[in-house]
Amino acid sequence: MASLSEITQYCDQRVRKNEIKDFPGAYNGLQFANNGKITKIGAAVDAGMLPFRMAQEQGIDFLIVHHGMFWDGVRTVTGNVYEKYKLLLNANIAVYSAHLPLDAHPEIGNNAIIAKKLGLQVTGQFAEFERTACGITTAFSGNRSALKKKIDTLFPACRAMEFGSENPQTIAILSGSGASALPELIAKGIDTLITGEVKQSYYNFAQENRLNLYLCGHYASEVFGVQALAEEISGKFSLPYAFVATECFL
Repeated sequence: MASLSEITQYCDQRVRKNEIKDFPGAYNGLQFANNGKITKIGAAVDAGMLPFRMAQEQGIDFLIVHHGMFWDGVRTVTGNVYEKYKLLLNANIAVYSAHLPLDAHPEIGNNAIIAKKLGLQVTGQFAEFERTACGITTAFSGNRSALKKKIDTLFPACRAMEFGSENPQTIAILSGSGASALPELIAKGIDTLITGEVKQSYYNFAQENRLNLYLCGHYASEVFGVQALAEEISGKFSLPYAFVATECFL
């Protein structure tokens, strides 16, 4: 057993919570407290009723999520909001959220882990938001076919738009949604991006701008950071850990 305060403090320091400004509504850090005692760590991509129920079934009382509870701003505690709060209270589950801090982190961030799993060496950063670089660039030696095989192994449901170089030397990685970063990549002469998703209209955009876009799924590209942080806490505090996996088609 460990205390909520010491685990929260560890998470705040590890993800550099106070150094990173996030999107409105993200609110990184402890979002929902429990009785102060932690016996099992969990990780999930989203804060929602289904992940909360699954966490309850698994006896998790400290749940780390990437997409937190407050994206819609101030809301009345009625309807499904009330039901989620009620479940968390009854199950004694604390919820900790880390959004951009777990995209951008150089060790346990989504992008860094994707690069490591694909065997790519980090060379730079891009997609800055409020002085935080959300994406990374990596060096690659090989052809596009070899890259696609690596990606398919890690992301079996990946969809590819291959209109760029057949021998890309620089691979950009941006977990989640990658559309907003494309103009910057084009300006830098980078034609290959591994990301979660873009809108349908970007098929024509990719074709016209000769880009290679590998769309791995928003959810699938953001499972890594929460798992890495939760596993780290599990080891440090000698607590059991479980990943709460939910089906997601985006």
